[in-house]
Amino acid sequence: MSKVNEIIKFAGLNLKNPVFTASGTCGYIDELDDYMDIEQLGGWITKSITLKPRKGNPAPRVVETNGGMLNAIGLANIGVEKFIAEKLPLIRQKDTAVFVNVAGQKIDEYVELASKLSDKDGISGLELNISCPNVKEGGISFGTDPAQIKEITSEVKPACGDKPLMVKLTPSVTDISKTAEAAVIGGADALSLVNTFTAMVIDVRSRTPVLANRTGGLSGPAIKPMAVYLVSRVYQDVAKYAEIPIMGLGGIRNGSDAAEFMIAGASAVSVGTSTFASPDASLRVADGLRRFCESEGIKKISELTGSLN
Repeated sequence: MSKVNEIIKFAGLNLKNPVFTASGTCGYIDELDDYMDIEQLGGWITKSITLKPRKGNPAPRVVETNGGMLNAIGLANIGVEKFIAEKLPLIRQKDTAVFVNVAGQKIDEYVELASKLSDKDGISGLELNISCPNVKEGGISFGTDPAQIKEITSEVKPACGDKPLMVKLTPSVTDISKTAEAAVIGGADALSLVNTFTAMVIDVRSRTPVLANRTGGLSGPAIKPMAVYLVSRVYQDVAKYAEIPIMGLGGIRNGSDAAEFMIAGASAVSVGTSTFASPDASLRVADGLRRFCESEGIKKISELTGSLN
């Protein structure tokens, strides 16, 4: 039995450990249920849910890159009503924290989504997606303007009831501390960073973009050093003083990667692209993080957070 106390407090929640699956990589839970015991995770985050069902962008929507993956899914999902009717009963059967990632084109849509989900059992919190680079309206258009981030966060927060609101930030800004500060002032209970980096892959024979959307979001190990830096920056400039937790993500593949994010300032981490290569990657990250703490003589896993020398 491990001697490491893995329990953490995150946005008012008591979690078994600090490892989640990232939004967009775990679907609605049933997709990964045959591959691992999801109850061993600290929690997981659904793919983005919108008011109405979305087909997403035309194919091809995913392409592998050196050290990463480029996607332009375009928020394809079944819509909130079908999510509540068909997926939430499955979610309620699992004893682990669940954040629902919500997306929209207008502030009113985000508020209505939060209202529909805030009174539902089985949902631990909401993640506000204002950083998706693959849609024409909403998404990143909110997430690059501090004034709009403050406004949307302050409008959505009251609709969340007693559930915590986590705001997911884009790295595609000049100063991420400004956008993080805006979310905190708006009432965010936690920050999630970072979303994917806008990027492009070109077929040199046809001289056309590989993705039908032309551009997509780059994720995976290629972005990890940049994501760690941005987590450290936000922790030092904003989160530490506001006492607001950070969910760190971006290319995490093993326990050492997760420890790196926590040392930079993250209280929890989520595993994204690695899940596509190995569906149980998040469990292996949790196990690796535990073994790292054991090897370092760390008794309480939360001691890692913000321990950068």
